[in-house]
Amino acid sequence: MSDSSQSIVHVYFMPGMAANPTIFEFIKLPKDQFEIHWLRWLIPKENENITQYSQRMNTFIKHDNVVLIGVSFGGVLVQEMSKFLSVKRVIIISSVKCRAELPRKMKFASKTGIYKILPVGLLDYIDYLEKIAINDYLKKRAKLYRQYLSVRDKRYLTWAIQNMVNWDCETQDPDLIHIHGDSDEIFPIKNIKNAIIVKGGTHVMILNRFRWFNTHLPQLILNGKLAEKENNLE
Repeated sequence: MSDSSQSIVHVYFMPGMAANPTIFEFIKLPKDQFEIHWLRWLIPKENENITQYSQRMNTFIKHDNVVLIGVSFGGVLVQEMSKFLSVKRVIIISSVKCRAELPRKMKFASKTGIYKILPVGLLDYIDYLEKIAINDYLKKRAKLYRQYLSVRDKRYLTWAIQNMVNWDCETQDPDLIHIHGDSDEIFPIKNIKNAIIVKGGTHVMILNRFRWFNTHLPQLILNGKLAEKENNLE
């Protein structure tokens, strides 16, 4: 193995819509090979498009030949960011590669403009939900929402929803790695093509299936693929 292959790989993680980077708190990569960096959502400027936003996000990338990993809408953003960077690898999780993979309801929202009237202030009620939860399941779910969905700025939420439902990639990166759960309730697996499938994985599998990622991300980052026998693993 050459000296260059033994150098540290810098891996930048982008969370999903409204989420803070602590969704990656359980992700552990070998420290002798990788250094993890967490990215955070910025509040968009007035009339800022996703291309301009991605270029602003790129000012936080401090290394060359990096790996970008994004979850959900964060997966859309890292694809946009990679257009202006020299990257080693782009990996998206619980996300989409193109408009064809968006669910019908998002395409409908885009076509009709109904997303413009969505109650983005709903996240303000998460703390209240936790207080009034009547059973342990609801209390646990509300606590998780409050812990991880902390970006509640209405300008950001309006911008993020608009750019998610209206996103349309012109070209796909042929080397992009897509990891998707077959039980994803936001982006149904029936619309997803050419992905590494995690059986039983939901939209939040970065949290509850973190062991899968800790096992397989190093190989995916370094080699760009899993061994054939390891694909579609539990």
